[in-house]
Amino acid sequence: MWYAVRIVRAELISIGTELASGLALDTNSAWLAGELARLGVEVTRHVTVTDDRPAIAAELDRAAGSAGIVLVTGGLGPTDDDVTREALADAMGVPLRTDQASLEQVRAFFVRLGRRFAESNTRQARFPEGAAPIENPWGTAPGCRARLGEATVYCLPGVPREMKEMFRQAVAPDLRTLARGAVIVTRTLRCFGAGESTIGDQIADLMAAGRPVTVGITAAEGLISIRLITEARDETTAETLLAQDEADLRRRLGVLIYGTEDQTLASVVGDLLRQGQHTVATAESCTGGLLAKHLTDVPGSSAYLLGGLVTYSNRGKSDLLGVDPLLIERHGAVSEEVARQMAAGCRERTGADFVLSTTGIAGPGGGTPEKPVGLVYIALARDGGAEVKRYLLGSQLPRSSIRERTCATALNMLRLRLQ
Repeated sequence: MWYAVRIVRAELISIGTELASGLALDTNSAWLAGELARLGVEVTRHVTVTDDRPAIAAELDRAAGSAGIVLVTGGLGPTDDDVTREALADAMGVPLRTDQASLEQVRAFFVRLGRRFAESNTRQARFPEGAAPIENPWGTAPGCRARLGEATVYCLPGVPREMKEMFRQAVAPDLRTLARGAVIVTRTLRCFGAGESTIGDQIADLMAAGRPVTVGITAAEGLISIRLITEARDETTAETLLAQDEADLRRRLGVLIYGTEDQTLASVVGDLLRQGQHTVATAESCTGGLLAKHLTDVPGSSAYLLGGLVTYSNRGKSDLLGVDPLLIERHGAVSEEVARQMAAGCRERTGADFVLSTTGIAGPGGGTPEKPVGLVYIALARDGGAEVKRYLLGSQLPRSSIRERTCATALNMLRLRLQ
């Protein structure tokens, strides 16, 4: 749980012709909006602008007239189409000046990497007169902080990793010092096992407008997030209001809630495995190793994950997992019987306490009326046998979504068993 205070409105400007044309996805704005919300900053607009100097300058001028904070990402590279610095100078009505300290930092970056410093990189150390540089230890493009009218403008690189680190180190502390007003407390609950509409119906009264705690729902690949936000004159009052609604949600939703904040199904399962000193392995067909990837995305997963087998072909299922070829011929690779033998065979070979197996039709082709795209069987083998569940995830879903939802469903099966 974190605390922040509401301050001013902010606008986000993403620079790049590739973003405006749809050739690349703007993930920076979504990330920044989430971080600003955590600081109590209200984001009122996201704008994408091509690499056009007059257009960027005009957008900066407009944004500075309507928001107290303007965050710009992109256009700080060394090439001719990187014109954010020039556009900001135009909007401010000042010239560009070279900052020697920033220039030395850029040179030092190339030395550390053993790369040649190109003269074009010199322009990355030029800033509008009066602007303060923001150091970038993670790349070659320093950012800057400047005043434009009544607004504070922050320009950060478009490279996500660099942008995120610079925001955390230089921008977020600034925004905290500007804090004014009421204390805000937030909490996000993560759910799986029921659809957005089902959960929405169960908590509809808590989502009504005008309540002291604002409750909202978002969904992505079957994972449901419930965000609670409350505001009060002091931390104790705000925390008490939120705790009451959180307790109510937990009573209503029970095991549908698997975690909070940034917890994932894989991290929660990992914690449960570690606490019980259990091990796990995977036997995958339709997910092709994605389930094992989710498990290994969690730091320290080597403490409980013994390994995984990707047995995509029928022969692989037989040779590597000991699935009876006659069983595959009789029931098909996508069947309860095969899923069960996959899990049992993997457990026998790895010695894991638990094994998850997946077999299904991820599409877009390969479905039949009897076995449509989106049909998945998931088995969970453990001491005493294996349980198998059949799921129809939806033939309308793309292949990637079917695979992701299969992994989430498998992890949730194991979570519920471990709990």
